[in-house]
Amino acid sequence: MAPETVERHLIQEYLAVAKEASEAGCVVLRKHWGNLKGFDHKTSSSDLVTIADKESETAVLAIIKAKYPDHAIVAEESGLHESRNSEFMWVIDPLDGTTNYTHQYPFVCVSIGLLHKGESIVGVVQNPIMEECFWGAKGMGAYLNDKKISVSNADQVKDSLLVTGFRYDRRTNPDNNYREFCHLTNISHGVRRSGAAALDMCYVACGRVDAYWEQGVSLWDVAAGDVIVKEAGGSITDYDGTPANLEIGRLLATNGHVHAAMCDELLSIRGA
Repeated sequence: MAPETVERHLIQEYLAVAKEASEAGCVVLRKHWGNLKGFDHKTSSSDLVTIADKESETAVLAIIKAKYPDHAIVAEESGLHESRNSEFMWVIDPLDGTTNYTHQYPFVCVSIGLLHKGESIVGVVQNPIMEECFWGAKGMGAYLNDKKISVSNADQVKDSLLVTGFRYDRRTNPDNNYREFCHLTNISHGVRRSGAAALDMCYVACGRVDAYWEQGVSLWDVAAGDVIVKEAGGSITDYDGTPANLEIGRLLATNGHVHAAMCDELLSIRGA
């Protein structure tokens, strides 16, 4: 059964709060850009966290909790802030692309999504260094800053530019996306690896790339991008074309035109 519809004026209100919270996080990221004194490791040597991640999350949470104290929240650094019986869940990545950030590689963002009964209805992904704010809301379209965006028209994988990423445990996990990367590099215009899943999805939405696939991502990496891609006319599924479960960490996002072919290629290289 499809989730019940949220009234348009409420979606507009939630979107405004998401933008406000995103900007608060971006203020923090601009402050620490180029001024970090160090970083810590979380699950592996490639899974980093900095003071910028933590302060950005604090700034974002302060705004959302003040506006909607009864809503549930899940955030990358502090986990689940549960509110009983809430139909809404805010999903926050205060700094997607932390490794990029530590090296001053400007592919970084704050990502804020809002789910209603498990469906993405609002998404804001803001890159404070490149001054790009991608946003979308159910039934309202997708935008880059104030300009409406849409997916590309590429209709063959051989004519497509792709983007992907790799798991934090790629050094020890044999299911690490390396085979898929090599295979699709050989049959497309190329595959980029940018290091920020939320922005990868937004690049599909605005037509800069034609498809994105990855596994091992977390809900906060993709919740905002989900609605942005769909509102821009794109498609999101699991690798086999079934509806994507954003919580299992595996998805394919495309312009729609190359979706079936991308599913076929991914399944063939994985031996499915």
